[in-house]
Amino acid sequence: MPIGIFDSGVGGLTVYKSISKFFPDADLVYLGDCARVPYGNKSKETIIRYSLECSSYLYEKHNVDVLVVACNSASSYALDVLRNYFDIPVIGVVEPGVEAALDVSKNGKIGVIGTYATVNSNAYKRNLLDKAPDIQVFQKACPLFVPLVEEGMINHPVTYHMVKEYIQELVDKGIDTLILGCTHYPLLKGVISSVYPEIKIVDSSEVIIDKIKSIYNKKESGFRKVFLTDISPAFKKLESLLLENSKMEKIELSELCKI
Repeated sequence: MPIGIFDSGVGGLTVYKSISKFFPDADLVYLGDCARVPYGNKSKETIIRYSLECSSYLYEKHNVDVLVVACNSASSYALDVLRNYFDIPVIGVVEPGVEAALDVSKNGKIGVIGTYATVNSNAYKRNLLDKAPDIQVFQKACPLFVPLVEEGMINHPVTYHMVKEYIQELVDKGIDTLILGCTHYPLLKGVISSVYPEIKIVDSSEVIIDKIKSIYNKKESGFRKVFLTDISPAFKKLESLLLENSKMEKIELSELCKI
């Protein structure tokens, strides 16, 4: 049975791509809820409902036996609900990111960037301080990063400007480690590293692999399916970066909206 992965849009394809690389024999089904992106400016209740709808689609239609919540906003607000609702392992991106940041930080000053929902949930900060009460955590919402990525403006001068605009204040606090708390942000990792080469970057699309390895070791046919609830013109700019040879299919939002 396949690993199911969902995100509010195409950003979670960074996680999908990483899982595809490390588990070449696993069957993977990805759902990007592009018609309702972003989740990051929605209420907690709406994020939970959308997350239940996406997860139910993967569980009921595709019989997944592991669910990866690639959306940071959904991981921040809906993970416990999903774990109570489904009888399969549910893995979010927050916990692996927290563990990796604590492993690499030398001075105990960690920055977190994400959507408003992720930052306001304090999911990263709470988890970090639960595990290491003496560290310092500095958070920053970066709402313009997602549209910049979705428009394919990854190496645009405006993007470099916004990286400095958002992240400099965290650097001024003395952070030595930065958690990318949104699955779109790994596409900006090169830009961030070029501006701040001294900062260690924690990428959830990479660190989540060890969590999956601990519960999944099946060898299957290796098929790949990608479903999107909307295909925007902007997505075409990112398709070659994110999808490679995977098959993509559009599904109607009505197939999800049943809760």
